[in-house]
Amino acid sequence: MVKTNSMFLELGTQLPFFEMINANSSNQENYNLSKLDNRHLLLMFICAHCPFVKYIENEISTLSKEIENTVQIVAISSNDIITHPSDSPENLRLQAQSQGWSFPYLYDQNQNFAKSLKAACTPDFYLFSNGGDGNFLLYYHGQLDDSRPGNNISISGEDLRSAVRDLNQDNSYPSNQMPSLGCNIKWTPGKEPSWFK
Repeated sequence: MVKTNSMFLELGTQLPFFEMINANSSNQENYNLSKLDNRHLLLMFICAHCPFVKYIENEISTLSKEIENTVQIVAISSNDIITHPSDSPENLRLQAQSQGWSFPYLYDQNQNFAKSLKAACTPDFYLFSNGGDGNFLLYYHGQLDDSRPGNNISISGEDLRSAVRDLNQDNSYPSNQMPSLGCNIKWTPGKEPSWFK
């Protein structure tokens, strides 16, 4: 495990097109940008094995129910499953089932989507605004809250909840967003992005 902070990505960045296998579906159907609705969007880069993700799984479950009326959630795992088979689509689905997650949980097999958003760690949170015109623009990118495994700070989801609240109230969000911290994304050997090397 390599502790890694999330990377800087300019606010206002447009959500790129994506199409990936939805591990959290009965037949692992493809899921793409066109299947999103008119709500805002929370993208979470997570995975099944990471202790930082396991630490906040219950909070993800709670938060997803709280915000579902205004924010749709899509989870993504970009880890190489040759080196980390515990993050295979089958195991992602088992994780989702055990947590009661109904949102799409996508498998970024070629890791291109993670690279396009400079995703660096699990968990990594991206909140996109939707103005109703089909354009999703980055509003918040950072941590869930200040809690980390072993730092004795209670999990609150404060930072992400605050961002969702401000987005729903059409407020601008402060630019000093705290990066997330977690396990590095497990890049395919020899295909690591430049910022990882």
